[in-house]
Amino acid sequence: MNEIILEAKAISKSFHDPITVQVLKEISFSMHKGDFVSVIGKSGCGKSTLLYILSTMDTDYEGDLLIDNVPMRNKKEAELAKVRNEKIGFVFQFHYLLNEFSVLRNVMLPGLKLGIHSEKEVEERAYQKLKILGIENEAFKKPNQLSGGQKQRVAIARALINNPLIIMGDEPTGNLDKKNSEIVFNIFQELAEVYNQSLLIVTHDNEFAAQTHRIIEMEDGKIIKM
Repeated sequence: MNEIILEAKAISKSFHDPITVQVLKEISFSMHKGDFVSVIGKSGCGKSTLLYILSTMDTDYEGDLLIDNVPMRNKKEAELAKVRNEKIGFVFQFHYLLNEFSVLRNVMLPGLKLGIHSEKEVEERAYQKLKILGIENEAFKKPNQLSGGQKQRVAIARALINNPLIIMGDEPTGNLDKKNSEIVFNIFQELAEVYNQSLLIVTHDNEFAAQTHRIIEMEDGKIIKM
């Protein structure tokens, strides 16, 4: 059995502004290496809040989060930043690419920030990731010269640069047409099945979710189906 790489144990979260509203209630589940999991549910059900906690960006919650079998509770912000950079790749609805840099440089940035490999090595790795995604020919273009679908593929390459334990996506196909949504899904599927990459994707797209290995359905801050 593949090892557990992420575990949520009874995670609850409340906002207190000005009244207390509980937005997550006792969320528990685990993910193994190579799992491709989607989280679905109506707007306001707590999906994005949960992703924010699982990605260690929100530390104000009850319960426990383990990433790579290490508890994230009571870690300092610098330690969490290191976990995010080393263990987690992010893909958002908007690609957040920097137009002043080439596609290749955009992909390299988290690798340079990690500071483990030389710039030359990071460049080679970035080019390999672009190759996996079939957009190596765009490496020296600026992001504003690419289509929406190509930009999202660059964002996925950037998420992969540090060989993360898990890729987390927040509506990664939310801005794309049907054709490009399918391309992105196929990339994620290949990453899971060929490269044993774990993926946790929050999505409104039920067609996308239906094709993933596992669906976590949320309603009113709770998991109602898994």
